[in-house]
Amino acid sequence: MAGIVFFGTESLEPIVDFYVAEIGAERWLEQPDCTILTYDNLLIGFCARENADMDGTITFVFDTVNEVDAMYDRLTDRALGEPVENDRYRIYQFFAEDPDGRTLEFQTFRHETDSI
Repeated sequence: MAGIVFFGTESLEPIVDFYVAEIGAERWLEQPDCTILTYDNLLIGFCARENADMDGTITFVFDTVNEVDAMYDRLTDRALGEPVENDRYRIYQFFAEDPDGRTLEFQTFRHETDSI
């Protein structure tokens, strides 16, 4: 069983190009006005619409702090701040925005034995 999250976008090709080139997603399926991308076990679709869907947060989960830091290095110009420890949720994270202004989160779950 799987699922796909879809978002409307006013600029389909630039948004798809961002997720492929900057995030590392792959094109999974092309439809007449939608592109479905895959990133590990995440399926996310973007469809050409008159208005962009901006609600929600797209979260990318990594195995290690180093992977989060590497993504931060790739997206520093889009990041809303440096990666931080979030003790409440026991995660290491940072937030960024995609070209539409949609919120992105990049995180790893922390375990008692983890250290930075």
